[in-house]
Order: sequence, then C-alpha cells, then structure tokens
Amino acid sequence: MEYQKFIPEGWQKEDFHTTEDDVEKAMEDGRIITGKVITCDSNYNLHVNFNNNLKGIIPREEVEAMNIEETGFPKPNICMSKVNKYVQFKVKDIDKEGIVILSRKDVGREALDWAINELQEGQVVKGIVKNIRPYGAFVEIGGGVVGLLRIEDISVARIKSPAERLKVEDKINVMIKHIDKQKERILLTYKELLGTWEENASKFKEGMIVKGIIRETEKAKNGIFIELQPNLVGMAEYTRNFKYGQQVDVYIKKIIPEKKKIKLTLIDEKNYKENYILE
Repeated sequence: MEYQKFIPEGWQKEDFHTTEDDVEKAMEDGRIITGKVITCDSNYNLHVNFNNNLKGIIPREEVEAMNIEETGFPKPNICMSKVNKYVQFKVKDIDKEGIVILSRKDVGREALDWAINELQEGQVVKGIVKNIRPYGAFVEIGGGVVGLLRIEDISVARIKSPAERLKVEDKINVMIKHIDKQKERILLTYKELLGTWEENASKFKEGMIVKGIIRETEKAKNGIFIELQPNLVGMAEYTRNFKYGQQVDVYIKKIIPEKKKIKLTLIDEKNYKENYILE
C-alpha cells in the first residue's frame, strides 16, 4: 500500500499526549493533530480535552467542511456523532483563557483536495466504514473525506445488503474506483482486494465436500448460485426448498478454469456419506 497522506479518523485509537508546546508548534507550522472529543455542548461546539488540563474547542462552524446547511453550519447530528471519537484538527488560536481554538473543517478541506487531485484510480487506501445503506456503504478514507462503496462492488457473490459483509467502524482496505473531480465524489471498490477467481479456486479441488451459502435461486435457469468465497461462486442444479442466505454442504463436481465455472451438487446431510467420499 502506498503512503497515505491522510488517514481515517479513529484508525489509531489511543491517547494522544499533546502538550502546550505541541499545540503552539502545531499552530505555527499548520500541522494536523488528533484528539478525542469529550462532549458536544448545547450550541453544538465540540470540546476536546488534552492532558495537563489543556482544553480545546472546535466551534460548530469549524466542525465540518462538507455537508453544510444553508446557515453555513453542519447539521447538529454531525456534531453530536463526533462525541467519544478521535478527530483530526488544526490549531487556529489560543484565547486569553488558554482555551485552544481548533478547526476540523480546515483539515477536511485539505483532505478533500488531496483525495480529488492526488489519489489515483486503482490506488489502495485505508478506510473505516461510517454508514451502511441498502445501496452501499460510506467509507472514510482520511481527514473526514468519505467515498461510496456500492453494493455491487463489495463482492463478486451477490448480496442483498452491505451489512452481510460489513459493519460500522470496520477497518478495511479499499481501492479507488473513480474520482469525479467536478462533483468532488469518490467511488470505491472492495471486491478487487478479495483475490482473483484463480486465487480463490485454487483452494478447492474436484471431489471435495465444502460449505457454501445460497446466493441466488433461478428456477427458470434451473440453477442455484452458491458462494464458496466472497469472490468465488459455483452453480448447482435447481432444487426446491432452499432459500437465500442458507448455509449448505456442496460436492464439487467439476472445476472449469478456462470458463471460470464451478459445477456443484447440493448434499443432503442425512444421506451424503452413502453417496460421496471425502478426500
């Protein structure tokens, strides 16, 4: 994996021992530092506690670079969602009372510029799953910048929900699929990182009996698609009474590398020992 200029917030979950000298130096050179949000006040400002009684505040208008309302502020739920999370920010000022004024928005702007103009399609980056929707998952790839991982790009085996593969806060590697510079949108893909057909098929041999998951039942085509690995699917003859997501035992009847196909036979657990021999 290439060097990643911005890492996802929360990738490193640890206590950051930031001193007053660290804060002053960060303000001078524009360096990005990290801290944990302790609370969100009634005005949706975020409060950060450093060690040595050093306190910081991210004013609401400095919380988010994207997803801004017409008022110029981020939505309240975005502010509240940062509580107990590690976030990245720049130091804007230190007030007369010694409170450190911070900006997460400044980091977001730099990170977005990096993502849109420096990342390349096909590049692999670290990501953290932030939200799951029926059509895909939103994955942060650094500095608060989020890309969309569509459901069809999660695995070769078809799934009905991204939640079958991923959950919020999962740390994963993702590949940049497409960057729309005009709309400042990033599409991601995951299935390319799960191995090729040949790599996955090499784990299996004809004559083996293995477990699989029913992914599609197509009576009209007289076939049932069965997932052996997220990026490896075989087909068995259509049989009634099987449903999507069901785990089954299958006999590997034939592997056809030139066509990238695997022929399977569904096994009746009560009778398979009489009909099949495990290798």
